[in-house]
Parts: sequence; C-alpha cells; structure tokens
Amino acid sequence: FSSVRAVTLLTAEPFDARPGRQVEHVSHPSPPRRPEGPRLALPDHLKQLAARVSNTGRWGTDDQRGTLNLIDAAAVLRGVTAARQGRPFSLAIPYDEDGPQTGAIPGRTNPERRMLAVNQPYTGDPADFCSNDDALTMGVQAATHWDALAHVSYEGRLYNGVDAAVIDERGAARLGIENVGPVVTRGVLADVARLHGVDHLDGGYAISGDDLDAALARAGVTVEPGDALLVRTGQMHHLRAGHRGRYGRDAAGLSTRSVEWLHQHDVAAVATDTVALEVWPLEDPAVMLPVHLLQLVDMGLAQ
Repeated sequence: FSSVRAVTLLTAEPFDARPGRQVEHVSHPSPPRRPEGPRLALPDHLKQLAARVSNTGRWGTDDQRGTLNLIDAAAVLRGVTAARQGRPFSLAIPYDEDGPQTGAIPGRTNPERRMLAVNQPYTGDPADFCSNDDALTMGVQAATHWDALAHVSYEGRLYNGVDAAVIDERGAARLGIENVGPVVTRGVLADVARLHGVDHLDGGYAISGDDLDAALARAGVTVEPGDALLVRTGQMHHLRAGHRGRYGRDAAGLSTRSVEWLHQHDVAAVATDTVALEVWPLEDPAVMLPVHLLQLVDMGLAQ
C-alpha cells in the first residue's frame, strides 16, 4: 500500500526550521452549497466530455501511470536538449512552517520538525562521537506535490476502471504514487497572467484552451506529446507577499474548457501555481472539482 500523493517531483528548497515564528490562523470560505436535487458527480455535458477524453484501456487494463506513458525516448531527448545554460532552479514552495497550509482542511499541515538528538554522545563521552538527529511531520499536501491517480474517484471508480475500494486505511493498493517513477521531459510554460497583461489573474478566472493557445503562441512555443505543461496564474504573488490565507482562497485556474485541449495535445502532466489547480470558486456550484475528476479519473493525467 502506498501514498495517494507525492510531496514533490520537483527540487524542493532546503527545510528551514526557524524558532519563534507565529502561525497565521485564517478562515477559508466553505465550498459553495450544492443545489437541492439529485447529486451527480458530473452532469450530462461533462459526462460526454469525459467520454471524449477517456484514456481507459489506452495503455492496457493493468496500467497505473496514465498520461506519463506519453513520455517516450523522443520526449526525454526533447527535454534534455531544451536546456541552454544547465542551471538548476526550484519550482517548489519551500517545505517549512511558513507553507501554504492554514489549518482550514484538517490534517493538511505545514511541516513540523523536532530534534531527536542534539550533540548526543554515542559512547557517553562528549569528546567522542556525537550525533544530531531530527524528525519531520507534515501533511503530504503541505506544499508542491503531484497527485497520485488514486487521489480522487467518482461513481465508485478510479482511473482505468479501478474500483475505488482499493483505497482503505492502509493507503492505495493500486494507482499509488510509486507508479509514477522517474519523470524526465520538457516543461512548457503557459504564462496566462502575462498574456492578459497582469501580475496575477483575478480569482475565479476560468482558464480555457483558447487561453493556453494564446499564451503559448505569445511565447513562440508549441506543446508536443509527452510535454509537461506549467500554467502560471500569478497567484503565488499572494504567498510571496505573506498573505497565506489569500493565496488559498479565490484563484484563477484550469476550467473544464481546458480539459479537451490537454487531451488533444497529449500533455503528459499539468501543474499550476495555485492550491486547487482548477478555478475557484467552482464553475458550477453543483459540480465539485470537475477538472480533478476528468483529469485524474478519466484521463489519468498527472497533475
């Protein structure tokens, strides 16, 4: 059994435990109330979309990697040859007590570190071998991460038709994050905020396939099968400014009108600079996080 989420597949900043920092307590708005009536995970028009973008069985009935299968040797070489300076830099939020978690979602905590040993003499003699040791506790969605395909389900099923019952208190018996394995491919940036001439998009702006086309055309790049798409909204502005609560609230994000675009371009993975990845507040208050359902359950798209 394995985790339903990986904390990050990108280089993380070094953990920095600094004493005396105060924890910010903020309240988040409750999810929009769903109208009374029959509860369907996806309405008919999104069910039709799900059928058009479905990758069920595309890589075999036992597949647990989804769209990461699109990263072939050509995609790897395209990524390697795209490097010009050989200078590494992190795309991750640092794992420390100043992370984006506010306590609004129970169990999702920023990292908490404690020392297990401080210059402890192994033999009892402080002039001899001494050691330092520590332990780290955090929610695995504390900061930058990839969702495993086991993360969400609807109508009792996960990606590739897997029964949602494979998830229990021990973790994920199938579709866990260990199936991702090493990922090397080209990352392509779609800067939607810059496209619209702003530092950050307004909360609730629903990013469409047309936005992605326009942002990539402005940058003079083309997405190819097996690429990873990075979508910038500018929402990270709030976190950098110290407004952790504002960062986690209303945000621009991917909409259901971007889903078919991602499928048609055979994107291997998609990431954004927001908490929810998809637009918040929801496009339709009656449909909870439909982009997650379509991407993870129907497409098997790494996000």
